[in-house]
Amino acid sequence: MIGTSPTPRVATIALLTSGLLWGLTWMPLRYFADQQLTGLTLSIATYGVVGVLGAPWLWVQRDRWTRQWGLMLVSGLACGLANACFVTAIMFGEIARAMLLFYLTPLWGVLGGRLFFQEPLTPARVTCLGMALGGAVLVLGGPDTLAGGFRWMDLIAIGAGFFYAVQNLASRAATQVPIPIKVAVAFAGCGIVAAALLPVAGHEFPSFDAALTVKLGAFTLVWLIAAMWTQIYGVSHMEAGRAAVLVVFELVAAVVSAMIIAGERLDPMGWVGAALIVSAALVEARTHSSPAEESHP
Repeated sequence: MIGTSPTPRVATIALLTSGLLWGLTWMPLRYFADQQLTGLTLSIATYGVVGVLGAPWLWVQRDRWTRQWGLMLVSGLACGLANACFVTAIMFGEIARAMLLFYLTPLWGVLGGRLFFQEPLTPARVTCLGMALGGAVLVLGGPDTLAGGFRWMDLIAIGAGFFYAVQNLASRAATQVPIPIKVAVAFAGCGIVAAALLPVAGHEFPSFDAALTVKLGAFTLVWLIAAMWTQIYGVSHMEAGRAAVLVVFELVAAVVSAMIIAGERLDPMGWVGAALIVSAALVEARTHSSPAEESHP
């Protein structure tokens, strides 16, 4: 699917694949939460291990990324913060609510695209941003949001979307860095940030038996690497604002599966908010925009 001559269709397929994988990630995350793992310990045991294994390769390939080391640093740290927030919100919060708030990503993506890439803020995009913000307020409880409807886990979910957008912007700006290096940096950033936050959160790193170790390894090597690769490929070959909303399929996959499998429900106001967020993303995804011009060795 992923060739050396990227096209808008290939980039779109990559982002939809990534969206499906990330959207269903709550299922293994909830399983690992039942095994007494926290979001930070899970990040270290999965992303962190891949980052450690990839560190020697990154050093050997340093001539291919050191010219844009600042962007790689921002991308890695942003990915680590996004992952720590996302995993924590999904493992211990309401899945549908967390995913809907995470999907304020288009807001940060479109504003970042305007600020750093001079992408146009068309009337349609401004309307979509307003819809997304209005939808988020309704998901949070509407007029009652400031009167106690807002929760700490909501802030963590919003933070996940913000840092995810920052990672996408930095990844796209690093035009001289090959995708495999971007993927390795993302995993390393997740492990480093989680390890740094672990003592701050007062968590101890647990011991793993053989069965849990095998399951963590399979989850990492099969699921996470595929999701990260397709995500970075898609955002590296597509306009930032468009890429930020095309992954709406992740939101749909997560919310629908949470309702069918986990039995979660939204109240009427939450449904209206969800409809606004999804509609904003779909309208933006249909807005004409050209793919990013970028080639990778």
